[in-house]
Amino acid sequence: MAICFLFQPPLKPINIPPSSTKRAPIFRCKASFSTTITTEPEPQPVFTFVKSFAPATVANFGPGFDFLGAAVDGLGDFVSVSLDSSVRPGHVSISEISGSSKLSSNPLFNCAGIAAIAVLKMLHIRSFGISLKLEKGLPLGSGLGSSAASAAAAAVAVNELFGAKLGADQLILAGLESEAKVSGYHADNIAPAVMGGFVLIKSYEPLELKPLVFPSNQELFFILVSPDFEAPTKKMRAALPAEIGMPHHVWNCSQAGALVASVLEGDVAGLGKALSSDKIVEPKRAPLIPGMEGVKKAAIEAGAFGCTISGAGPTAVAVIDNEEKGKEIGEKMVEAFLKEGNLRSVAMVKRLDRVGARLVDSCPR
Repeated sequence: MAICFLFQPPLKPINIPPSSTKRAPIFRCKASFSTTITTEPEPQPVFTFVKSFAPATVANFGPGFDFLGAAVDGLGDFVSVSLDSSVRPGHVSISEISGSSKLSSNPLFNCAGIAAIAVLKMLHIRSFGISLKLEKGLPLGSGLGSSAASAAAAAVAVNELFGAKLGADQLILAGLESEAKVSGYHADNIAPAVMGGFVLIKSYEPLELKPLVFPSNQELFFILVSPDFEAPTKKMRAALPAEIGMPHHVWNCSQAGALVASVLEGDVAGLGKALSSDKIVEPKRAPLIPGMEGVKKAAIEAGAFGCTISGAGPTAVAVIDNEEKGKEIGEKMVEAFLKEGNLRSVAMVKRLDRVGARLVDSCPR
């Protein structure tokens, strides 16, 4: 199993540009995605150095398993890339990794490296080599899209270095190459990491994505509580049922529909009720995370509109429309993890990131 999913210590505060930053043109999303690669001449670099940021993500949202994800403001990874004459043309070298001692510096086995190589291939870069620095702001294996954040930041950085020739669709495909090698071909983290906001995966063959716009005049806060516990994606997927009954299928479909409707309407209470209603995935995964069932109960009793597992876990995510209330709920969830699961945990209250991966620094050539 790839090392991108080993657990790390709790999150450390980092300085991240606000998600109100203007969206760059590269993030225009197309309705249908294609792997067709342009035959345009090799682009020339417009910078000698760029630095990008990609946000954390929450995936699944209960009944939205494998087809719904959202970006989280204020958490994520940074990637810096530079032209490097000591690196073979068309290749990537990882010169530095901070924030984690458990990631490989071999670009073929590193989430950021795989995505960077994929972008170089899409751009047909043959004359320039690049070096890459990865700053991990997310713990590994936390259920917050750590591998997707690294991949998205790397894809955007390399694309920007050469003049932003690729659109969001191609950047997501590059990130999916990374995701496929470390956790499976799932776009519910990489798509919102690149595009920001909520993203619905309509189809995987072919890949079709639908941004879901949460109303800008409505407040939405994610209460994220991450325990000191490892929940490997492979193990959590192995716990899923091979078959489900028709009643559960119908129920989950109806709740997934309610989930999407609530996002579009800005109905946080409806969103919470729907994400708490999964009868297929969460019931199998929650028992594998010590205290999770008690944490969910504590969150709802404290006033959260709903609570479930973020991604494959072990992070628990609850939703509310008031930040101060969210902090109170987070404290109760931390207490429940300790009491019910004997696990120390860290609580954060974060807004929706509406921008996604973006350029944060550069040096013109």
